[in-house]
Amino acid sequence: SFIDLPAPSNISSWWNFGSLLGICLMIQIITGLFLAMHYTSDTTTAFSSVTHICRDVNYGWLIRYMHANGASLFFMCLFLHVGRGMYYGSYIFMETWNIGVILLFAVMATAFMGYVLPWGQMSFWGATVITNLLSAI
Repeated sequence: SFIDLPAPSNISSWWNFGSLLGICLMIQIITGLFLAMHYTSDTTTAFSSVTHICRDVNYGWLIRYMHANGASLFFMCLFLHVGRGMYYGSYIFMETWNIGVILLFAVMATAFMGYVLPWGQMSFWGATVITNLLSAI
């Protein structure tokens, strides 16, 4: 049984966020694949394809909202995971920490792309603000 297996004495529930990140990532990939089956990437029809997913596809609204809220849950687990790493001093292992920072920036870039994909008003102005911010740097 699991109780008889050896475990470190300092382990706590804070160490679960890496596994939760993996579960959230799998949910994001699966729901993203289902959404991609009905999504149109043309800027003139992108928003209407999202509307089509929500209104005409069976349980499309559920898959879309699972995907949208799953992204928020993913980032919540991600920030708690980073906070746990900072609290326990995981930054001492520089190679692991640097890979984590690179993954953080990759996840933020991926989330930005997912935010822009529906191409509604929020997406347009979000893309405008971020691209202007990057051009100012």
